[in-house]
Amino acid sequence: MRNLENFFNPKTIAIVGASDHSEKVGGILFRKALKSKCNIIPVNPKHDKLLGVKCYSKISEFKESIDLAVIAIPAPFVSAELEECGRKGIKNVILITAGFSEIGNISGEKQIFDLAKKYGINLLGSNCFGIFNPNLKLDLTFAATTPKKGKVALISQSGALWSYVSDFSAGLKGKSSFGFSGFVSLGNMTDLSFSDFIEYFSKDKATKSIVLYVERLKDGKKFIEICKKTKKKIYAVKAGSSEEGSKAAFSHTASLATDYEIYRGAFKQAGVVLCNSLLEAFEKASGKKIALSNKHKEKIGKKIFILTNAGGAGALLSDYLSAKGFELVSNENFKNPLDILGTASGSDYFNNLDKIKNMDFYDSIIVLLTPQSMTEIMKTAEVIANFKRLTGKEIVALFLGGKSVSKANKILKEENIPYFNTLEEARISLEPKF
Repeated sequence: MRNLENFFNPKTIAIVGASDHSEKVGGILFRKALKSKCNIIPVNPKHDKLLGVKCYSKISEFKESIDLAVIAIPAPFVSAELEECGRKGIKNVILITAGFSEIGNISGEKQIFDLAKKYGINLLGSNCFGIFNPNLKLDLTFAATTPKKGKVALISQSGALWSYVSDFSAGLKGKSSFGFSGFVSLGNMTDLSFSDFIEYFSKDKATKSIVLYVERLKDGKKFIEICKKTKKKIYAVKAGSSEEGSKAAFSHTASLATDYEIYRGAFKQAGVVLCNSLLEAFEKASGKKIALSNKHKEKIGKKIFILTNAGGAGALLSDYLSAKGFELVSNENFKNPLDILGTASGSDYFNNLDKIKNMDFYDSIIVLLTPQSMTEIMKTAEVIANFKRLTGKEIVALFLGGKSVSKANKILKEENIPYFNTLEEARISLEPKF
């Protein structure tokens, strides 16, 4: 068993790429880390101080030991930084940076994997969203909302899904309310994978049950063995039940399409409960019945194009729509779903909608948004409303969450634009016209 304790209970954390920019990933992570009970060390050669905290140009300049390093810098500089961490003796690294196997950079990913092995580093990522531990008030993610403390742990290949479920759960009240004991985003699983964190949470006293969002398993045999040993209930949601969902998962975290039935069999053998949706998984894991507010039937055109800032949510939506008889259509310039990444601004949504406004390869557009710290929710709602006014084309808003997206719903409602706040609502409600 690998020692992952310092991912969730570190005393000293270095944020490599820390920034004073409140909308950049390094700035968001640094500000959120400062709210924790940990000693935070910003690393950025461009600053002497950040928010009143001494900043180091290199991680080696900090003379004391560091339990955890979080790297959020451009991909070309990651290898050198990982080497610095290795020489410093840091054994736990979260690599937020994307730009590796998910875009075909296999050699770059192998290089960072080899460096992690060389120095005995536990590497989380690449292309990941970070971790969350409510017991330390430690939120090393760029989700817009910090959820309530609870007894469910989420291990996910998609980080943006955390933006959705944390925001959604934060808005729940009364008997529907549930919280989290922890969260980890695996990203590309360059090194650490599901098995490692299932093993960790199986021994975590604050965790009662575990939910998995899976695009692929790295080592099926090890996964089955670990799950069988775990006494806690494990619930899984698997993307890729359709060809379209498989393609979306591959472009998201380089997860090769594998027969869904093989996974069904593996989960059954491992004692993992396969669920049809995240909502079902959280209901079973928390023991709470979660009421949906918007389940009306909405008939839209059969040929669908999805624009999203969340690859995992896009993959699940692709599965759900395909099962209902929708066609996910692309052309030579626009793959479907079109993932414009978690850093997408309102302008990014506008620019992409503007490019396809005069095209006729689709009947209806679904704009999917998860509320991340840099997401311009209200501006994006206005972009959708303006698109509808100018073009008259059929457009559906899928703004996933609760607390952060409620004001945007009012704009969409005023413009008679169909909107939904959970994947489950969209799954139940959307029907093809033909």
